[in-house]
Parts: sequence; C-alpha cells; structure tokens
Amino acid sequence: MTFQALRDRMVDEQLVRRGIADRLVLDAFRRVPRHEFVPPEAIANAYDDTPLSIGDGQTISQPYVVAITVEKLGLQGHERVLEIGAGSGYAAAILGAIVREVVTVERIELLARTAAARLARLGMTNVDVQHADGSLGWSAGAPYEAICVAAGAPKPPPALLAQLVIGGRLVVPSGPLDHQNLLRITRRDDLTYDEEDLGAVRFVPLVGSEGWPG
Repeated sequence: MTFQALRDRMVDEQLVRRGIADRLVLDAFRRVPRHEFVPPEAIANAYDDTPLSIGDGQTISQPYVVAITVEKLGLQGHERVLEIGAGSGYAAAILGAIVREVVTVERIELLARTAAARLARLGMTNVDVQHADGSLGWSAGAPYEAICVAAGAPKPPPALLAQLVIGGRLVVPSGPLDHQNLLRITRRDDLTYDEEDLGAVRFVPLVGSEGWPG
C-alpha cells in the first residue's frame, strides 16, 4: 500500500469516523506525509492510531488528538498560529498546510533543529521554528489568532492567554501530570476568557516557567 493510501485510510478510519469534519483539517492530513516525521524504525507504524516516540521522552501525538486540537481552533486559512511543543514538526506542518503563518516553539534544542530542517526539506516555508521556553509563548510574534499546546500544563499559561487577539482561541491540555482535560479558551476582551472542556487527554508535561518544573 502506498503512503498516500495509508494517509487516506488514516483519515477515513481514525478521523472521519470519530467526527472530524472540517474540510481544511482533513485535506491537510491527507497531504502531510506523517512518515517523514517519525524515526526510521517507526515508519511502518507512522499511520497507526497511536502516539509514537521521537526521543528525549517526547512523542508525535496520535493523529486524532492532533486533528481535534487543530479542528477546535476553528481555522479559516488566513490566521497566524502559535504552536507550543514542536516535537517532530508534524502538527506544525498540518497547521502550515491550512493557515498563512505558523510559529512553533520547542524547548529541546535538538528537536527544534531537527524539526526546522525537516520542515524546510518538505518546503514548509510558512513555518518558523523557535528554540525557547514554550510556556512563555513567543511574544515577538504576538498577537495570534490561535494558539495550541502539545503538552500538559498545570493550568493555562497566562503568557499564552495574553498573546491571543480578541476573539482568538487557545487549545491546551490542562490538569495533573497523570491526566488532563483538553480546554478551548476564547478571549472575549482584555480581561474575559470563555472556557470549554473538550474531554480527557494525556500529554507529556509542559516544562517551563509557566508550566511544570524541569
């Protein structure tokens, strides 16, 4: 079976059947080659319904988890998006296939360098990888229409909330280390945020000044 056929099967069986319906999101998952974002020994499992290790205690998330996170951002295509936790660069590539510009922040230098090189090789010129403390966001590029976090925070980091435009959305796993709830937070004005619980998830910890201690 070709990689394209595997991607199409992943989308149909793992995403559409679970209720992912946003056409921009589904098209991005059909286009982005997930097998390019996993270690060589994991290529045979690249389109499986599971997270995969990418080293340094980090993972490439289960496709469905990436999909629901991106779908809940409510993207239309014109946005500038901040991603926290670049990891392999896969979710940033999905976002980059949808929106105008992506900034993705990774605290582990080797992962940041590797993700940047991989994204450049794949022609994702609208994705900018930064090596920094992701719990603080990336204020140099703020504000953002949407922010997503690929690691569990003890609470939504105030720095990320402050970097949203009015009307902007933050999707973040929040809660104890052993389990979190995926939250969608919408900024209504300078001081008001609406919060929606999207369900139970489990992520690696968000380490940083406004996350968990390293």
